[in-house]
Amino acid sequence: MPAASPTPPPHTARAAVVAGVLVAAVVFVVTLLWAKWLPYAARARDLQAGGAWSGSSVLGVGGVRPGDPPSWHAATSFAAAYIQAVWKALVAALLISAALQSLVPQAWLLRLLNRRGRMRSALAGGLCSTPSMMCTCCTAPVAVSLRRSGVSTPAAVAYWLGNPLLNPAVLVFLLLVAPWQWTVTRLVVGALVVVGGAALVARLTDGRRDTVTADASTLAGNDEPEPAGTERLSRAPARFGRALLRMSLVLVPEYLVIVLLIGAFRGWLFPLGAGLSSGLLVVLTAAVVGTLLVIPTAGEIPVLQGLALAGVAAGPIGALLITLPAVSVPGIVMVGRALGWRTTAATAAMAAAGGLLGAGLLAVL
Repeated sequence: MPAASPTPPPHTARAAVVAGVLVAAVVFVVTLLWAKWLPYAARARDLQAGGAWSGSSVLGVGGVRPGDPPSWHAATSFAAAYIQAVWKALVAALLISAALQSLVPQAWLLRLLNRRGRMRSALAGGLCSTPSMMCTCCTAPVAVSLRRSGVSTPAAVAYWLGNPLLNPAVLVFLLLVAPWQWTVTRLVVGALVVVGGAALVARLTDGRRDTVTADASTLAGNDEPEPAGTERLSRAPARFGRALLRMSLVLVPEYLVIVLLIGAFRGWLFPLGAGLSSGLLVVLTAAVVGTLLVIPTAGEIPVLQGLALAGVAAGPIGALLITLPAVSVPGIVMVGRALGWRTTAATAAMAAAGGLLGAGLLAVL
C-alpha cells in the first residue's frame, strides 16, 4: 500500500493560499487597468476639456430608427458596434471569473460578501462591485462565479446590479456632460435598487430558487472538490483553464445570439420618439424597454441626450437612466441558471420598478 503524501506544514499551506489570492488580485488589477480604469480616466479628461459627449447612440448604428422592422443588417451592425465597445471588458470579466474560481478560496469570498442580514450582504456586494465598472452583460460571468461559490443571493444580485448602476466613471461622465439632476437621480435610485432591491429580491425568493442544474454546475467549474493548501496552487493553472474554457463555450455564444436578436428588433424595442409626455403609460413603456435592451458602459448617455434634445419629457428619461444600464435580456440569460430564474425575474422587475422611481425623482428635480 503506497504511503500517504505528507501533509505540508500549516505555514506552507497558508503561504500557498495567499500566493493564489495575490495572483488573482494581479489579474483583477491588470485586466481592469487595461479594459476600464485607464480608458475611463482618459475619457474623463477629454470630457472635462471638451464638455460634450463625442460618441453616438449604439441603438442608432446602421441607420436604424425607432419603429424600423427587424432585419439582418440591424442585427449585425448592432452586434459589431456593441462587441467593439465591450470586448475588452468581456475578456477581463472572463479572466477575473476564472481567477476567482481557481485561485481564491471559497471561504474568503464568503467571509467578504456573506454578512449577517440581507441588507448587509447586499451592501457588501454593491461596494465590491464599484471598482470593476462593467456593464450588466460583462459582469454576468463574475456574478455567476460568485453565486456558484456560495455567495448569498443579496450579495450576488447587488454585485450584478452595482457594476452598471453605481459605476463611478459613469457618474463622473454624467456630472461632466449632463444636467446635475441626472447624476443625483442615478446615484440615489441606483443605490436604492442595488442595496434595497437586492435585499428585497433575496427576501422574496430565497428558499424557492430553482434547482441548480447539472450543466450550470459544470459551467461554473464546481463539479470537483476545492483543493487545499499547496495543492490549490499547483492545480490552479489547470483549474483556471477549465473554468475559462467552460464559460467561453457556454456563456459567450448564448450572449452573442441574444445580442444579435436585440439588434435585429431594436427598431421595435425602442419606439420612443420626440415630443413624448410623462404619462404613466409612456414611463412604464420606457421602464420595460430599458430593462430589455443591452448597451455598453455609459451607452445610455448619448441615448438620453438624443432623447432630451428631441423634446422627450423628464419622466421617460429618468426611467431609462436607471433601466438601460441595470439589466438586459442577454444579462438575464447569462445569470439565470446560477441565480435561479425566479430570482433573475425578480431582479429584472426590481430594476423596472427602479426606473419608475427614477422617472418620479427626475421629474421632481
